[in-house]
Amino acid sequence: MTETYDVAILGAGPGGYVAALRAAQLGMRVALVEGARVGGTCLNIGCIPTKALVTATDLLTRARRAAEYGIRIPEAAPDLEGMMAYQRAAVDRLVGGVEQLLKEWKVTVVRGRGRLVRPDALAVTGGAGETLEVTARHIILAPGSVTARPPIPGLDLPGVVTSTEALDVSTLPAHLIVIGGGVIGLEFACIYQALGSRVTVLEMMPNLLPGAADEAISKRLALLLRRRGMDIRTGATVQAVEEADGGLRVRFATAKGEEAVEGDRVLLATGRWPNTADLGLEEVGVRMNRRAIAVDEYLRTNIPNVWAIGDAVGGMMLAHKAMVDGRVAAENIAGQKRAVDYRSVPWAIFTSPEVAGVGLTEEGARQQGADVRVLQFPFSANPRAQILGETEGLVRIVCEAGSGRVLGVHMMGPHVTELVAEGALAVQTGATADDLAWTTHAHPTLTEAVLETALGFRGATIHYHRKGGEQR
Repeated sequence: MTETYDVAILGAGPGGYVAALRAAQLGMRVALVEGARVGGTCLNIGCIPTKALVTATDLLTRARRAAEYGIRIPEAAPDLEGMMAYQRAAVDRLVGGVEQLLKEWKVTVVRGRGRLVRPDALAVTGGAGETLEVTARHIILAPGSVTARPPIPGLDLPGVVTSTEALDVSTLPAHLIVIGGGVIGLEFACIYQALGSRVTVLEMMPNLLPGAADEAISKRLALLLRRRGMDIRTGATVQAVEEADGGLRVRFATAKGEEAVEGDRVLLATGRWPNTADLGLEEVGVRMNRRAIAVDEYLRTNIPNVWAIGDAVGGMMLAHKAMVDGRVAAENIAGQKRAVDYRSVPWAIFTSPEVAGVGLTEEGARQQGADVRVLQFPFSANPRAQILGETEGLVRIVCEAGSGRVLGVHMMGPHVTELVAEGALAVQTGATADDLAWTTHAHPTLTEAVLETALGFRGATIHYHRKGGEQR
């Protein structure tokens, strides 16, 4: 049996389902191939269930601090079974919402594992082994990513888990060892610590959140987490995981020599790889960039009617970046000529406190030869942060020394994963520090921290003074 469409999309994650919806809006007949539930990693086993746990543990932490706000709560303790039910319900609601949208836009969802067999065809194998060929004028490859598994001996031992298994908090380890101090590792480290586990984080690079956070902010985050009792080892190269006294031992090397730490569960959080194996790409002649699919600025592969988006093309593996990719590919297939622009793709890291950023870091700007000024403002001087009792953190704006054009905005503190949107707009539109400073921000709000930071460009910060100024 063969079905023919205008567009066939391999993968129904954030990039794939958004591409399907946008293509349908543009009047195309669309098939969306997916072997599991729609929503992909992000919605089912990634960002959404993780943030459900973050929300639950954040509420738990606040409840334990209730006396600071004049509220008596006799006991605040996690209900792990209830937390799992809350997490599953949140995921199910969102999956159901996406399925309904696909239905309303008349997108045909083809269930099964897809492979590219020709530049205009996907072969889809269902659960019973039957194969359906889906042909289309255009193919969009959106297979997403998988957990990166470095060649570390012992990763197959019982008790070594990935982020997928770590979502199940029905039982808590007394001591969780996290291999990887990036986004995934630190989010889970904060979740498990809030629930009562002792946590050790091993990061190979000199700082946490390598490749994501501004260096000054990552160092401050490490300091805060250590103050809260988290054991953080940077510059630690993991050599092996071994069984030890009913638990697990992780051996790692540092500048001081070989060390080891023992715990009862190990989380492998060393990043993700494009999910491009065994998809028929090489056989059809799709050009690759190592594991990633090579595309041009319009997300077209070397085969004119085959496109690729999201994690599969490498770079920033973020759901919101994949969603934009999906829109770009769909609109280009419809005859537009829209190039991707990743300058204003933000990072949003749901640690405690949160970390977010967009655009160039100070280090990145200087490496590009830019003459920059870095403006800073602490949340300790923000009235709303004081009311919330969450004053740890700061806002940093990286801007051109002469014009004040905003090159990057980086934050750590309360709700900065929301506040970063203003920085993304500033980077996208080429706004200056003066533009931000002369935009009236509501009072009392956390957004005033952005305002006060921008005021520093003219030495006009109102509600904070430090000898020598806040900009440098």
